Amino acid sequence: MVDGRKPGEYPSHWEADVVLRNGSTAHLRPIQPADADNLQKMHRGQSEASVYMRYFTYKSSLTAKELKRFTEVNHVDRVAFVVIRGEDIIGVGRYDRLEDPTDAEVAFNISDAYQGMGVGSILLEHLAAAARENDIERFSAEVLPENRKMLTVFAEAGYAVKRHFDEGVVMLEFPIDPTEKSRAVMESREHRAEAKSLAGLLAPASIAVIGASREWGTIGHTLLHNIIEGGFTGPVYGVNPQAFELGGMRSYGTVAEIPGPIDLAVVAVPQEQIHPVITQCAHAGVKGLLIATGGFEKDGEAGLARQRELVRLARGNGMRVIGPASLGLVNTDPATSMNASMAPVMPKHGTVGLFSQSAAIGVLLYAASVRRGVGVSSIVSAGNRADVSGNDAMQFWEDDPGTRAVGLYLESFGNPRKFSRIARRLSHSKPVIVAKSDVMGLRLPPGHAVRTTQAPTAAVDAMLRQSGVIRVRTNEELMEIAQVVAAQPLPAGNGLAVLSNSAALASVVADSAEQNHLDVVVSDAEVALEDGQSRALPQLAAALERALSNTRVHCAIVTLLPTVGLGTAVLAACIREVAEAAGKTVVAVFPGIIEATSRADGLIDAGTDPEGRAYGLPCYSSPGVAVNALAAVVRYATWRSREQGEVMEPEGINVPAAADFIEDALATVQGVDLLRLPKAKAAQLLGHYGIQVLESARFDTTEEAVAAATRLGFPVALKARDEHLRHRLDLGGVRLNITDEAALRSNIGHMREVLASYSSKDLEVQSMAPAGQGCVIRAVEDPLLGPVVSFGLAGDAVNLLDDWAHGIPPLTNTDLSDLVGTPRAAARLRGYQGLPSVDLGALEDLLNRVATLKDNHPEVSLLEINPVMATTNGTTVLAVEIWLGNPEHRTDSARRAMSH
Repeated sequence: MVDGRKPGEYPSHWEADVVLRNGSTAHLRPIQPADADNLQKMHRGQSEASVYMRYFTYKSSLTAKELKRFTEVNHVDRVAFVVIRGEDIIGVGRYDRLEDPTDAEVAFNISDAYQGMGVGSILLEHLAAAARENDIERFSAEVLPENRKMLTVFAEAGYAVKRHFDEGVVMLEFPIDPTEKSRAVMESREHRAEAKSLAGLLAPASIAVIGASREWGTIGHTLLHNIIEGGFTGPVYGVNPQAFELGGMRSYGTVAEIPGPIDLAVVAVPQEQIHPVITQCAHAGVKGLLIATGGFEKDGEAGLARQRELVRLARGNGMRVIGPASLGLVNTDPATSMNASMAPVMPKHGTVGLFSQSAAIGVLLYAASVRRGVGVSSIVSAGNRADVSGNDAMQFWEDDPGTRAVGLYLESFGNPRKFSRIARRLSHSKPVIVAKSDVMGLRLPPGHAVRTTQAPTAAVDAMLRQSGVIRVRTNEELMEIAQVVAAQPLPAGNGLAVLSNSAALASVVADSAEQNHLDVVVSDAEVALEDGQSRALPQLAAALERALSNTRVHCAIVTLLPTVGLGTAVLAACIREVAEAAGKTVVAVFPGIIEATSRADGLIDAGTDPEGRAYGLPCYSSPGVAVNALAAVVRYATWRSREQGEVMEPEGINVPAAADFIEDALATVQGVDLLRLPKAKAAQLLGHYGIQVLESARFDTTEEAVAAATRLGFPVALKARDEHLRHRLDLGGVRLNITDEAALRSNIGHMREVLASYSSKDLEVQSMAPAGQGCVIRAVEDPLLGPVVSFGLAGDAVNLLDDWAHGIPPLTNTDLSDLVGTPRAAARLRGYQGLPSVDLGALEDLLNRVATLKDNHPEVSLLEINPVMATTNGTTVLAVEIWLGNPEHRTDSARRAMSH
């Protein structure tokens, strides 16, 4: 059995949709005997030079024997993948195991039309992942010196490739375990390809609206009208077989009738027509689809199956899909000016990229941006996110010079590990604001076919914090923060100045600021505005200039009560001018404004600074909202400016030995069954990661206990083996510091009497650990998040108060420090009430070893160390529990694949 498969059994989990270098898509799968004809077709279509590069000789066609060998594999010793576009094979990659069972030879053949599009690199990644499943450790290849493209594939893959010449051929060999460099190469290629695929959708050269209608109020009519009225700079075509003209333009019966190439097809037809429409678009060479048609979720699993099929058909023919049930796409760049959405008017041009899923949330997000005057660079409504997701949008916005900040409203996660990776990278250059409900991930909205989480509810929030994301709960909160980061510099610290014309108001703001961990350096409540505009404005400007000139002040809140003769626009213009000159973060609050014509919420007087960057004054009607928004931005700026750390592999670990141990242990486990390791086996597994468990010995008789204690050495501890009693000193489940044989005999008798009422008889004896602070470390494999590591202080802190900190491996040294310091009870680790501080370095090292083990071995379903004693000079693990199981394949792996 290999990965739960019998030799020769088709490995369906190897199938994947992939994005090529030009942003188009294709389907990758293991080769099958039925591929013989298409493989022959591909071969005959190759140039003589390409055939020679692959076979070192020219052959016009493959023999029947060759086709049989190439297409009939056992998926273990002989593996081959094909990359399919439509019905055509555009690339083949294979490996054959050599005499040394840990070695295999690889070979590739890429269609001439698709060379240079990254097909070879994708095949190498997937072959390496399959080979690792089959216990292969190294690849070798023979390449002609003139085959520079294939030599480049190997050289740029990130592996440690060794090469030498032998009889006119370049001989290559390299280990296939992922390296830091190979992962970086894969992520970089993935980033470029996915960013380009979305760029093609957001900046098409031409658009066809399929299902366009002359009937006002229909989706097709609205989309066509909005594209035209939005001023799209390219040609627009309406497709409706029952209409001769649409919107004053000629109507086409099908996409095939359109005279020019089509980059984006906007589809608004009934569900039963979508499949043939996608097929027509594929034949016409359409590059991407925006599907506004909804309702798939109303038909339960059958509807989701149709949704998956339309995505499979589109991807297999090179097209990305926005939707179904999408509100649309918007690009406010004047060079494109595309409003392919249900939004009635083109949004204000600005620097915020917005992503939403369901159309309803998209409407709320659009409305909130309009209300607050926040300009957007582009908007992506993914609808049921059957294909294009927030991950794709972030890949695009990371490179987009017109986007300064990113806002996402998420209703579900498809690949949170990948989200965390991309968001962490993006957050280093642009703020990422994520709105989500507290139950997101626990249940799915209609039409979303992704996994749910079983991890603690706080784990998703911890993943977002770890990624540097600004997490909010509503679309309004998202916009309240977006208007700051879109048009203001980031604060260099948390020093705050509060200016007001009301002492009471200044006090309220200062109190709220301090509760949000802002340091109120200046509080000036003597800003006089009653002397008329000619004197009031210079006084306001002078007060703000004085405050901002203080080197300890990094940001300011100006909150002003209404004054007769001074409108908010005049005051805002004055504040904006001073703030821009100072180059510091400033927000304004105008409470008490009730006139509809006096705007108190949103960006006022937005423009550009001398360097061409967007600049405006964020204004609020509520002091509390302003403080919360500014505090969130300060926290983000602090995260961004601090040392991010690096992932450090612990010393003295033996990953192959641990993997072999787990494979042997799971040999008898079938399906979803779980295996609980005996204590000695659990300690053995931890030993492969340099974690030692303090030995204990179970006993039945008092004589056995005495013998065990003598072997371990007095003093010892006596413990109940019952998991509910073993840590309960108060219930008599633990006796400590037993110094000799007589005391041990006495304690055994008395302990058995006490525990009889709990029907607990099993006891064990263990060496005494040094005194310290008890902690708990727990690691689980979550179906959505993958590995989750949790840390807390043992006892009531975790049992009653749920005082846990969570992290998603891999963890940097900064993440580890945060993990130890996050629980509210963590103050006890740093010298609480006169107690000595524990060895935090040793505790972080132990957490790193657990996190590394969990990241490397998804078969570990649960690992719990309870307790580990943290002392002034190290840690001691007293007890461990480990469950193993056959895991689902993680959502993010060492091969590029699009989410399903």
